[in-house]
Parts: sequence; structure tokens; C-alpha cells
Amino acid sequence: MYEVENHAVDPDGVIEPAMRAIRDWAGATVLDLGCGTGFHLPMFAATAGRVIGVEPHGELAAIARRRTKDLANVEVRQGTAQKVPVPDASIDVMHARWAYFFGPGSEPGLAELDRVMRRGGTAFVIDNDGSRSTFGRWFSESYPMIKPAEVERFWLTRGWQRTPLDMGWRFERREDLEAVIRIEFKPADAERYIASHTGVEVDYAINLWSKTY
Repeated sequence: MYEVENHAVDPDGVIEPAMRAIRDWAGATVLDLGCGTGFHLPMFAATAGRVIGVEPHGELAAIARRRTKDLANVEVRQGTAQKVPVPDASIDVMHARWAYFFGPGSEPGLAELDRVMRRGGTAFVIDNDGSRSTFGRWFSESYPMIKPAEVERFWLTRGWQRTPLDMGWRFERREDLEAVIRIEFKPADAERYIASHTGVEVDYAINLWSKTY
């Protein structure tokens, strides 16, 4: 179902151009941190010089390797954001999408970015914006411990820049939308959101956080 969700996210292609406007990865060494099954690795590999996917879960890393087995400039390593298996000052562009970096609590991962990013390199973190949009409202209701103002303050005080984006979910089938809602939220919340929302699309706001080192 996460694969179905990946295909439904950002149907109009908002995120990638916003990232490229800040820092293009053509010819660069890219780190996709928390790459999961490697969904985004081919996109980076199309223009990057080298792509390294890092994923803590061995089964997901194995799927990512199979997905990219024919891409000579991609490799997948098992590791965590707190201990990234790459050398010091070796990464030009880092991408983390809904993976570990949720603001407060991610300080060990940020310390690793200080170590692995090259001077002039740019790190991107994509996270939910709980302050707006239908999905943002669902997220804030289900996870009240994650407060948008605190998350924003966390990033800004550490020198990151916020680019607010409106993307969305767009599914081919209603049953896929309902199934994805059920993996994202607790059962009672999921059923309430499903009952209150019609169609196969959900407006969804995110924050693209970026920092150049």
C-alpha cells in the first residue's frame, strides 16, 4: 500500500521542480536517506552522477536493490539517519521524505548531516504541514503531539529554509485511497476521515525544508 501511496502523491509534479529550483542534482552525488523500497532512486539516477540509497530495514533495502539493479550509478546500503554509512564530506544533495526528520528528536541525524554533507551541498527534508490542508488537519488531529509551530521553530533556528508546497493525493480507485488512509492513521481516526471525505483526491500541504552547508 505504501507503493500505491507513492504513486498517488504529488500527481502534478510539484515537489521535484521546487527542489531543483533550490539545488539541481545533475552530476551530483545524491543521498536518499530512508529510501524504503527505492521509489525515488530512479528519478535521481536519471541525471545524478551517483545515487546512494540508505535504508534501515533490510527487507526494504533488498527491494530497493532489485528495483535499481540495472542502474549503474545507484547503490543501496543498510544504515540509519543516526549513523549514515558514507564517508565525511561526500554528499552533494541529501533527500529525506517522511523519513526520520520530523523536527524535535532528529538532532542525531542532523549531526550526521553536518558530517556527510560537502561544503556547498544542500539537504532537503520533506514533511507534513499540519497547519493547513485536509491532510494537514487529519494529521494534526491524529498526532496532536506534533505541533506545527514547534516543528517550524525547530528547523528555522537551525538555519533551514521553509518552502511551503501544495501537492495532493490522487488515486485511481476509491478503495486504494481508503486503504492508504488506514495505514496512515489509527483505525477510529481512519474510519472517521473516510466517512467524511468523498472522491479519490485529497488536498495535501507539505513543507520542503532545505539547508545549504
